[in-house]
Amino acid sequence: MDLTTTYLGLKLTSPLVPSASPLTRELDELKRAEDAGAGAVVLPSVFEEQIVREAAELDIALAQGTESFAEALSYFPQVSEFRIGPDEYLEHITKAKAAVKLPVIASLNGTSLGGWTEYARQIEQAGADALELNIYYIPTDPDLTALEVENTYLEILKAVKAAVKFPVSVKLSPFFSNMANMARKLDQAGANGLVLFNRFYQPDIDLETLEVEHSLLLSTPQARRLPLRWIALLYGRVAASLAATSGIHTAYDVLKVTMAGADVAMLCSVLLRKGMGQIAVIQKEMTQWLEEHEYESLAQMKGSLSQKNCPEPSAFERAQYMRILTTYKLAI
Repeated sequence: MDLTTTYLGLKLTSPLVPSASPLTRELDELKRAEDAGAGAVVLPSVFEEQIVREAAELDIALAQGTESFAEALSYFPQVSEFRIGPDEYLEHITKAKAAVKLPVIASLNGTSLGGWTEYARQIEQAGADALELNIYYIPTDPDLTALEVENTYLEILKAVKAAVKFPVSVKLSPFFSNMANMARKLDQAGANGLVLFNRFYQPDIDLETLEVEHSLLLSTPQARRLPLRWIALLYGRVAASLAATSGIHTAYDVLKVTMAGADVAMLCSVLLRKGMGQIAVIQKEMTQWLEEHEYESLAQMKGSLSQKNCPEPSAFERAQYMRILTTYKLAI
């Protein structure tokens, strides 16, 4: 079965791509992913705070004794909170490229222009095949307009694209006034790919300690419906590659987002639960389904149930929502 796909202009042997996670921090795990049949890997993110802190520490070293930046440095996360610093990250890219033959995609996580452009250039020089911009931006200023928020994304993308030659994708949140318009703007600004969607950290409250809880909840298959819907709506309307992420746990999830129009399906929670070997299980089940339904390749089905090609385009819009609510029957 031909499972090849093209993502960010890169020819992949499979649409299954481990996304940025603690697993892709380890070279042995990258090798396991390759052996299991992954098409590419996304390395863990290096954070804007790390890059800024490293620059600040350099400044303070040069100004030793002046105490110029001592207080300012306390506002940054401690070095011990990060497993890989900026220099180590570049080294990790080089080692990853030497360890595996599949495409290696680096990831930058931040909210402002900062030192991204120069560091993106260094990532390219270290040998990464592409870069994923994970713009983890939660606007909380009530005076900030939607247009200003959108421009932040566009300015970061344009600055990075001007600094590098390799492909650049943008990992987005779904929280835009008009997601379709924002996707088109990013596409026109040069994004080679759109990764849908980022799962923002959501805090909770501990009623016993009366403190804010900090914990990470892994995704469930139900989360797949949000990226599936928007990929189906965007397929054929933007030139950028489309990656589905969040809620991809089984072969059926991969097949569904492919029918919606995804070029790749990014895996995280399922691999954290079951290990990189699960890639081979998912791929085998995909192949079996495709053969049983007389497909010759994965490409043959891509976008077949996008809004553009769907027999019932309204299935992705308001009309279907109204129909579901008016026909629902209570189970009593």
